[in-house]
Amino acid sequence: MDSLRRPSQGLPEFDYRWAPEDIALICFTSGTTGKPKGVCISHTALIVQSLAKIAIVDYGEDDVYLHTAPLCHIGGISSCMAMLMTGGCHVFMPKFEAKSAVNAIEKYSVTSLITVPTMVADMISFIGKEKEWKGGCFVKKVLNGGGGLSAELTNVAIQLFPNAKLLSAYGMTEACSSLTFLTLHDPIPDHRRFPSTINGQGGVYVGKPAPHIELRICIEDEINHPTRIGKIQTRGPHVLVGYWGSTSVSEKQSWFDTGDVGWLDDSGGLWLFGRDKDRIKTGGENVYPEEVEAALCQHPGVVSAVVIGLPDTRLSEAVVACVRIRENWRWMDSDSHWTKENERRTISGLVLRKHCRAKSLTGFKIPKIFILWLYPFPLTSTGKLRRDEVRREAMSYMNFLSSNL
Repeated sequence: MDSLRRPSQGLPEFDYRWAPEDIALICFTSGTTGKPKGVCISHTALIVQSLAKIAIVDYGEDDVYLHTAPLCHIGGISSCMAMLMTGGCHVFMPKFEAKSAVNAIEKYSVTSLITVPTMVADMISFIGKEKEWKGGCFVKKVLNGGGGLSAELTNVAIQLFPNAKLLSAYGMTEACSSLTFLTLHDPIPDHRRFPSTINGQGGVYVGKPAPHIELRICIEDEINHPTRIGKIQTRGPHVLVGYWGSTSVSEKQSWFDTGDVGWLDDSGGLWLFGRDKDRIKTGGENVYPEEVEAALCQHPGVVSAVVIGLPDTRLSEAVVACVRIRENWRWMDSDSHWTKENERRTISGLVLRKHCRAKSLTGFKIPKIFILWLYPFPLTSTGKLRRDEVRREAMSYMNFLSSNL
């Protein structure tokens, strides 16, 4: 900084070069499964991502953008770049807190922000305690990432931000943020599309690819397993240059494996099952946790659910669901006394199994074991689930039960 403040006499001129494919920044992954990796992102990747957000989210120079996400996160920095391109106004906050965000929206007439599901839930909870809050009418654009919004959260968000276009994005750091976009609600015209599992192939619909982004599905054993479901791969100018400290550098014409599993429908829409590494192998069949979690969370008594695989001598892995229930609901186990008075607000493993069947989940996907979870699931600083921590705690709980039999 001192060099920049001094007069320029005697100092060598900066050597400016046109290098769009060179590294612009190193952004670290959230490290949900291990040590965070430094992702080297090019200037072109940032430009392509920014232009995609401007075109799809419709950022403009009249926007007042609230920085809810940290600038060390790819979602935060890519949206910031898009807003810098348009010349909009920026409102910064040291870190996300529901109270600070809600107050900033009202104070500065914020028109645009990005969220993850936990942020939306926290803001909804805080606004519900406020007697009068008039900030919602200012907001025109909300982009959600880091996991899909449930239909319930989406409905409440629409009520809180009645004039806002509500979108959801699927992406990752290695792709310079968003790969696909899905409009959940657009007030003009009134248009909604909630992520669903209505298609026979299954999965959660996450939208269509952004401009200049290619997607394909790589099926390893198409002959023995005739299906459209496989590894999601991508290529284009948005793909990382390489990982910091690694000798392997991706070529722009090669396909990058996202580590996720899904399928593409005939219109080019992407249906997501989840991370390949989280796949549960039970009785020779594949179960993807996100699909089962989406079905469980459609039950009115379930706040959130995490599905994991635990060792099983017969099945190799048993499908286990950890569920959090609402305050005004009661968990009924085999030792509980069931009465007609509490039947309407009770929930149990049996009830949830019936619910899963009603949602057309195949039998082997329905959890064999349900664990009542009494506190919030562990998350990273960017709101991503720490599934490994849930698995460790569930394993410890099951071992405790076994030792007391």
